[in-house]
Amino acid sequence: MYPITAKEVLADSIKKIEVTAPDIAKRAKAGQFVIIRVSSKGERIPLTIADKNEKNGTVSLIFQEIGKTTLALGRLNAGDSIMDIVGPLGHPTESVKHGTVVAIGGGVGAAEILPVSRMYRECGNDVIGIIGARTRDLVILEREMTGSCGRLFVATDDGSAGRKGFVTDVLKELIEKGDKIDLVYAIGPVPMMRAIANLTKPFGIKTVVSLNPIMIDGTGMCGACRVTVGSETKFACVDGPEFDGHQVHWDELIQRLSAFKVNENNATENYKRVCKCDQHA
Repeated sequence: MYPITAKEVLADSIKKIEVTAPDIAKRAKAGQFVIIRVSSKGERIPLTIADKNEKNGTVSLIFQEIGKTTLALGRLNAGDSIMDIVGPLGHPTESVKHGTVVAIGGGVGAAEILPVSRMYRECGNDVIGIIGARTRDLVILEREMTGSCGRLFVATDDGSAGRKGFVTDVLKELIEKGDKIDLVYAIGPVPMMRAIANLTKPFGIKTVVSLNPIMIDGTGMCGACRVTVGSETKFACVDGPEFDGHQVHWDELIQRLSAFKVNENNATENYKRVCKCDQHA
């Protein structure tokens, strides 16, 4: 069992928890993730390691309540425990000085962009951050990102915070203004990452995306997280989660992500109908 030491509501349906996992806190690096299981009957889901505290032996996990398991996780409080947490998994982000890096996080994707931005800046890169959300109430980690980037831009669909529009609009303006960009790193909804890759490709700007396909075991054995990159089949949990955005087969990824959508929706609705006192993942 892994005790939850703190819980914070960052925005509507977006929560942050700190979990005691000293071995993971000691080894985790930017870009890596964990797979958790809330209870013995629950499913296994991947969550990005948003931060860590080696001294306290804790890792910070940020998630949005969008399905049965994240709803169950969101009902836990400090003093409760998560049954299983495995990690750190995946390859860490490469610690390299590229020059100018644009780090883009859409929605809860800001949870991963934060440690990645910090790492890139520590390597001597000029980091430009872009975070986006549908509306002001869903913008998270703006203060933390401001301290991790040389410049930070915020974009919201309705214009209630930052500029009105999408993160791709901000990136397009930077490119058109002539900003020399050596690397774009993006994490967020798949349509957003695909749009960014399509935008940067004609300009030859190296683009890395962090994928979050369906995962089960996290060791590459089940094959559920397979993605096509170029002409090769890769497994996001062991070969990724980061890949060349210009080589990802986006249509296939979207199709695979929707494979169990009906089952997921049914499980979520059934869970919501159960009395709160009886709800478990």
